Amino acid sequence: MLARGLALAGHATMAWNFRSRMARTSLRIVDSLSAIPASAWDALVGDRPLLSHAFLHALHESGCAAPETGWTPRYLTAWRGELLVGAMPLYVKAHSYGEYVFDWSWADAYRRHGRHYYPKLVCAVPFTPATGPRLIAADAATRGELLAGALSLVADDHLSSLHILFPQPDEASACAAAGMLLRDSVQFHWTNPGYRDFADFLSTMNHTKRKRISQERRKLGAAGVSFRHLLGREIEAKHWAFFFRCYTTTYRRHHSTPYLSLAFFERIGATLPDHVVLVLGERGGRPMCAALDVFSADTLWGRYWGAIEFVPGLHFEACYYQAIEFCIERRIAQFEGGAQGVHKLARGLLPVTTRSAHAIADPDFARAIARFAADERAEVAHAVEELEAASPFKAELAADDDLSRGRGDTDKRAGV
Repeated sequence: MLARGLALAGHATMAWNFRSRMARTSLRIVDSLSAIPASAWDALVGDRPLLSHAFLHALHESGCAAPETGWTPRYLTAWRGELLVGAMPLYVKAHSYGEYVFDWSWADAYRRHGRHYYPKLVCAVPFTPATGPRLIAADAATRGELLAGALSLVADDHLSSLHILFPQPDEASACAAAGMLLRDSVQFHWTNPGYRDFADFLSTMNHTKRKRISQERRKLGAAGVSFRHLLGREIEAKHWAFFFRCYTTTYRRHHSTPYLSLAFFERIGATLPDHVVLVLGERGGRPMCAALDVFSADTLWGRYWGAIEFVPGLHFEACYYQAIEFCIERRIAQFEGGAQGVHKLARGLLPVTTRSAHAIADPDFARAIARFAADERAEVAHAVEELEAASPFKAELAADDDLSRGRGDTDKRAGV
């Protein structure tokens, strides 16, 4: 039923190819973006560097998101003749690392019942918890065909499930209408209504939070720490080498293995020079920390950071305050601080509900997981209300923000 209107037309060298009976659209699976011109892919995604041909292809070609690491690309593409009209960044996964929507307990439940949760099908930007288009097409009909095609692929390849991570709100609604269950989670985002400078931003916060941030920044300055921003073309090999040292240090301190390689970072620096900024923290002319952010005309995504020595407040400055200053200077409307981290609230980043959509092939597990997701959504909604009550902004400004974000609506989670 979920794939109604689609019929298999046989297997091709690109792994899978079928045509919609409802429109002259063919859906094809490609296992590498080298098969698609960058101009055609980027015409679909627009100003979204994290979904760009360069970013996704760098993940694959560098070996970070590749079969060897448990990410097998199955890019689902929609074509009208030779024109690319739709796409989904799909991967067959052998694990749940690097997703930021946690389903390890589901996999464990499958194992305890003698079932196999892996392989599963995931629609996502690997290692990137950022909301964006997942059913990438200009019209609803093509988006529907992509979703139906992805669901058919689960059945055809005997996969356990389909997981669409961090879709846009309208896409989440379309997934729910197609029978998929929704999960909610919380991130922290900062918005820029047009601040003149960092001091203007601070003036909107309550006295306690404003004083705390000012003290943190003064102490760093007194310790001799300064910062500078290097845009893509200004980042030299020595800067990438230092950043990667910092990045891997962060993982080692948490007894983890880094997902990304130096080759990946150097590649996006070369292929996305207008969309990456490296924040370097220095003392006495020597670098001590680094944070790498990705940005478009309207959004900055805080992505990776690390340090080789520590001063109190260094993380907050490198990852949050410098990002906010960069957004203010460039009139960027939003800064997404990434997954988790309640400490971000006190720095001016407010809670935002994000979503994911899931289709579980096994009907018994589907019912159990649906109950789990319903309970989880209620818990997340309650947590967001509590976080909003602890807003760091002045009371009257927080109330205005609630209204601007649709808090008067009957569905408080509608304005994801």
